[in-house]
Amino acid sequence: MTLEIDILDHKILAILQKDSSASIDTISEQVALSRNACWRRIKVMEAGGIIRKRVALLDPKKIGCPLSALVLIRTDHHSDEWRKEFASAVSAMPEITSAHRMTGDLDYVLMVRLADVAAYDHFYKRLTSRISVSDISASFVMEDLKDTTALPL
Repeated sequence: MTLEIDILDHKILAILQKDSSASIDTISEQVALSRNACWRRIKVMEAGGIIRKRVALLDPKKIGCPLSALVLIRTDHHSDEWRKEFASAVSAMPEITSAHRMTGDLDYVLMVRLADVAAYDHFYKRLTSRISVSDISASFVMEDLKDTTALPL
């Protein structure tokens, strides 16, 4: 069942995407709703899975992982067992911030956060010791032109 969201819900979501710690009072004032009505809408969107969780976004440079790498993986293995092993390896490696199974020439793309190239080499060795791939390569991000968690509303 899909939850219907209206323009007020969109406004609430836009505020929460910018600052999930915004108080109910602040949000309700900005969307011109009573505190209770605003709180109920947020609770309905949380219960309906529209709001999955609220998190703190950290500055990767200040916590020691300024290097972003896109890791491109091709594999000859497509069995359920291999996919489960791969998913387990991905889950166990905190450097991997996102992982995607792809259409087209690539099978998987990983976004990885690391301290430096030496840390990537260590990551690469750990990953390839856990799973078998036919090809793996990485591209390092030189400049972030846009990096957001906000979804278009």
